[in-house]
Amino acid sequence: QVQLVESGGGLVQPGGSLRLSCAASGSIFGFNVMGWYRQAPGKQRNLVATISSGGTTNYADSVKGRFTISRDNAKNTVYLQMNSLKPEDTAVYFCNAVSHTPPDYTDFYEYTYWGQGTQVTVSS
Repeated sequence: QVQLVESGGGLVQPGGSLRLSCAASGSIFGFNVMGWYRQAPGKQRNLVATISSGGTTNYADSVKGRFTISRDNAKNTVYLQMNSLKPEDTAVYFCNAVSHTPPDYTDFYEYTYWGQGTQVTVSS
């Protein structure tokens, strides 16, 4: 059973920092891509940042220069360091992980997993 466990959310003042963590487990093929998405009230869920097992990163324009995503492959854990937080960053942050069969398998199968979400509130 694949499980993603998040931690690190909370209340912070504008300009402050938070570090989110997500520990994934249960995939025999590992997790090819891990990342973070967020959803504010009344809005759709949007990508924040992703990172591949090889270290390639991708960021939403709104967080570039402020957020940093990283991962520890040995621990199957992804982190999101959030600096210079703004009220607009307030949302539920969801951990995401994608696992798929290796190239030498006859058939390709891909699975996407989600964490339960952790609330990040930026307010004075």
